[in-house]
Amino acid sequence: MSEIRNVKIPDKEFRALREEVLAQWPTGKDVDLEESYRYHQAIPAEKVFSKKLAKAKAEGRTLIQPRAGVALIDKHIELLQYLEKEGEADLLPTTIDSYTRQNRYKEAEVGIEESIKTGKSMLNGFPAVNHGVAGCRQVCESVGVPLQVRHGTPDARLLTEIAYAGGFTSYEGGGISYNLPYAKNVPMERTIRDWQYVDRLTGLYEENGISINREPYGPLTGTLVPPFVSHSVAVIEALLAAEQGVRDITVGYGQCGNLIQDVAALKTLETLTDEYLHRFGHDEVKVTTVLHQWMGGFPQDEAKAFAVISWGSVVAGLSGATKVIVKTPHEAIGVPTKEANAAGLRCTKQVISMLNDQSLEEHALAQEKDIIMRETRCVLDKCIELGEGDIAQGAIRGVEAGVIDIPFAPCRYNAGKMLPARDNDGAVRVFAMGNLPFPQELKDFHRAKLEERAKAEGREASFQMVIDDVYAISKGRLVGRP
Repeated sequence: MSEIRNVKIPDKEFRALREEVLAQWPTGKDVDLEESYRYHQAIPAEKVFSKKLAKAKAEGRTLIQPRAGVALIDKHIELLQYLEKEGEADLLPTTIDSYTRQNRYKEAEVGIEESIKTGKSMLNGFPAVNHGVAGCRQVCESVGVPLQVRHGTPDARLLTEIAYAGGFTSYEGGGISYNLPYAKNVPMERTIRDWQYVDRLTGLYEENGISINREPYGPLTGTLVPPFVSHSVAVIEALLAAEQGVRDITVGYGQCGNLIQDVAALKTLETLTDEYLHRFGHDEVKVTTVLHQWMGGFPQDEAKAFAVISWGSVVAGLSGATKVIVKTPHEAIGVPTKEANAAGLRCTKQVISMLNDQSLEEHALAQEKDIIMRETRCVLDKCIELGEGDIAQGAIRGVEAGVIDIPFAPCRYNAGKMLPARDNDGAVRVFAMGNLPFPQELKDFHRAKLEERAKAEGREASFQMVIDDVYAISKGRLVGRP
């Protein structure tokens, strides 16, 4: 394997790769690029993700989107139509099942057969590769709003081919965000290469007048990921995508729980993404933002769960996120009913519309924005230095060096030396620095914030704080007090 660089995949090499990819499962033979371009050109503007996002951003509105996916086409359509009508969703998902995420299409086929026999979904999502182009088009044509594929796949190349040909106009994931938090043994070189394919395919559609939105996965491993970590990953994945020809990117952030920090994070995310895209000459990329509501443990009590959903909605509204991914009051119980999913959407829509004309601009917010910007630039600039100007190499070497270090990630290539904990106000700080390339001033800032909490709680700043914080919200608190 030649050394991976952040350069556009040459056409000849891409065509050879496509033949291999499309041969991975029989439905690949139904993908015809030229016919797919014509199909997309006929999709109405109100059903195109990039156009709806651009309109919302121009109008200062926050769109709402759920998560949802079941095994069978007719049941999946029924679910999406319900969420569009009863949940008032502006955008809809198709969440992909775990077998497809691992490229285990034979097992997905068994799951479809079992679902037909039992009359209920025996997969935890929609097996798009098995249903093929025609099945995906059936889904996309059944609703009146744009559809996005959401998954968690280290090698998503065949899924992308079928999803795009099937009419989906947005696609989530990236070579870092769908590797380190999701996989144990996949080398960074492989996922970056495989996701360059996804982005090159997206670039081909763009060159044929079809703008497909791409969204790096923001939350990574959940609710104790400091903003600078997810920001750095989002910016790197945006740069990798832009180089392959992607022109519409939504960068994401997972709610951490402290209002000031979360609003500051969303507001700086777009600024930083634009800054680094411009630095590398990608001035034509349109950038939007997404907030993922609370990704950690949820209270079992529905009323308390609605409070957590509402808190996420407040962040989305005050930060001006272009869209928000909505949770359901059944998060603690398991797969939500369509009714619970719709209830979470309506709750979010109500809170956001009430916050439409309100803002949060004060000294604490400005200070937090400054900290996040400085931290993120430290990580990104170090990765650029490690890659000698090439961000693909910089990302690989940055992970090796622990400069990019995602807390609690299962991947054995992740350093796992950096550990977060909350400060006395509930903002996420760094407890163990690992190999982060921070100047002493930033290290001292984090240490002081955690010592302040330790003093208030009458204990040492220790690993116990980290453990307490992981379980806090399911016990009704943000900070894990002793």
